[in-house]
Amino acid sequence: MERKSFLKTLITGVAGMTTLSAFKNFTDNLNESEQLMPVMFIGHGSPMNGIEDTEFSRRWTQMAKEIPVPAAVLVISAHWFTRGTRITAMDFPKTIHDFGGFPKALYDVQYPAPGNPQLAKDTAAMMPAANVVLDHDWGLDHGTWTIIRHMYPDAHIPVLQLSIDYTRGPQYHFELAKELMALRKKGVLIIGSGNMVHNLGMVAWDKMEVPGYGYDWALQMNDTFKTLISNRNYQPLINYQTLGKEALLAIPTPEHYLPLMYTLGLNSNKDELSFFNDKAVAGSLTMTSVKWG
Repeated sequence: MERKSFLKTLITGVAGMTTLSAFKNFTDNLNESEQLMPVMFIGHGSPMNGIEDTEFSRRWTQMAKEIPVPAAVLVISAHWFTRGTRITAMDFPKTIHDFGGFPKALYDVQYPAPGNPQLAKDTAAMMPAANVVLDHDWGLDHGTWTIIRHMYPDAHIPVLQLSIDYTRGPQYHFELAKELMALRKKGVLIIGSGNMVHNLGMVAWDKMEVPGYGYDWALQMNDTFKTLISNRNYQPLINYQTLGKEALLAIPTPEHYLPLMYTLGLNSNKDELSFFNDKAVAGSLTMTSVKWG
């Protein structure tokens, strides 16, 4: 019932780097590896995944055991949509409870991971054309902490968020991501957090607890997305409006889809690709996630 209340509430409701010295302030303390740190797109779904033992949260926990321990984590969350691009730059980002209609236990959660102001500054400098703002007001929203607290429950790894500029289209975000490739070489885990298929207006309320239930169009688009990703055929994904009416049903608004653009832009042709949590939920949502590397 809490998930239904939440969904109903939602329905109604690089700056200029002139030398390499700035980046070296952070990266000199990290050992560059010949193997890139993995990059992931993760379907985060309901905030309740943050505290419940679900098949999705269990896979997040296991994923952390399968990859190298990161020097830091940078998350592009669907829930930080801004004019222009911002990055959290405080020593200790607050835990944001950006939802309604859930049990008190969810609001009581605190994820006290440190930030890394120097890494934020260095990352912003890697994207000079974006004029990235160092942000001291946001924090870690549920697109980030509901996943990361399962992966790194000790909250000992620095976590930063990068916002999504809502004035820009998918091609811009895809290209912007490429400027962050150096972070993968230095052990920073980059995660795009959203959902490939995310249509809250068409949720099947009576099928909320039916495992893997998806409308035909949602399952079709999920398969289409996976095929294009597997073939590394990214242009149709960037121009998703050309994929037919099913794509427009899957992506009625872009905020949960755009984090995928960052992970597409950040992967290498040499990266091994795998899908996980490949399930539909309540008809019009999918949890399908991807790991490169």
